[in-house]
Amino acid sequence: MFKATLGAAVVVILAMLAKTKNYYIAGLVPLFPTFALIAHYIVGKGRSLDDLKTTIVFGMWSIIPYFVYLATLYVMVDRMRLEASLAVAAVAWLMAATVLVTVWMRFQS
Repeated sequence: MFKATLGAAVVVILAMLAKTKNYYIAGLVPLFPTFALIAHYIVGKGRSLDDLKTTIVFGMWSIIPYFVYLATLYVMVDRMRLEASLAVAAVAWLMAATVLVTVWMRFQS
């Protein structure tokens, strides 16, 4: 119940921000590292410091697929309906994330 309430609160905050003169801040709110905090805590408590640092470095590299998503969406919104643009951008993110994980695994082995 708490997670659902938290999720709903974030959606309400995003909707409110989208209606203000600073609407662009709505793009920052989803980037609050909620899941990263949880992941880093779990890895930090259950694994070695080196494993935590590896997780952090991989997280830094994970910015690339998000950038690919944003760049794709930026280009596509002029060419397609919003829903189609979002779908194409999500596929671009998935492809970039797949490449990142594949390259990471190759160099970590």
